[in-house]
Amino acid sequence: MSLIEDLNWRYATKKMNGQVVPQEKVDYILEAARLAPSSSGLQPYKVFVITNKELLEKIKPIAWEQGQITDGSQLLVWAAWDGYTHNSISEVFDKTTNARGIPNNVMDDYKARLWGIYEPLGKEWHATHAAKQAYISFGLAIAAAAEQRVDATPMEGFDNNALDQLLGLSEKGLKSVVILPLGYREESGDWLINLKKYRTPKEEFITEIK
Repeated sequence: MSLIEDLNWRYATKKMNGQVVPQEKVDYILEAARLAPSSSGLQPYKVFVITNKELLEKIKPIAWEQGQITDGSQLLVWAAWDGYTHNSISEVFDKTTNARGIPNNVMDDYKARLWGIYEPLGKEWHATHAAKQAYISFGLAIAAAAEQRVDATPMEGFDNNALDQLLGLSEKGLKSVVILPLGYREESGDWLINLKKYRTPKEEFITEIK
């Protein structure tokens, strides 16, 4: 099955049937998210996997009462760093050099240059930049879910501050960015399932500059 076929199969499922997604499929989706590229390899985000039913019931009103929150199998939450620090950047590079078996000081010049760029841009820029990196991971998770024939509904429609408070994200230096319920479509109750998939036509979407 090709990626294009998988992406044509998927859609933003509006009604899920409560069937549990096998753990091996969830692990595959999460591994795709983990392996996503990010700026300078910093991966300035975490993914939370929520299956606790009581917690999901609390999240549902925060997410505009969208039923996929509680009818799905797992809820994935991408939470990005709320800012960069010299220490947080250094920690990632130190782990990277350790894993590669090279001295930590090999990256000192790059770390100093990177922090010299990031620091004056301010914390609001930092949080936005980190969120952009989280979306790359999020996109790969959606594609991986489609490959596994697992339905996934991308959601920005939720109260970020309320979710941050509920999950204690601020204390961890994180901000919720986007969420993704996983599950299986309820064909008899989903108004979107039989509607034609539409995307901007290729000739309008793509501009070639030669």
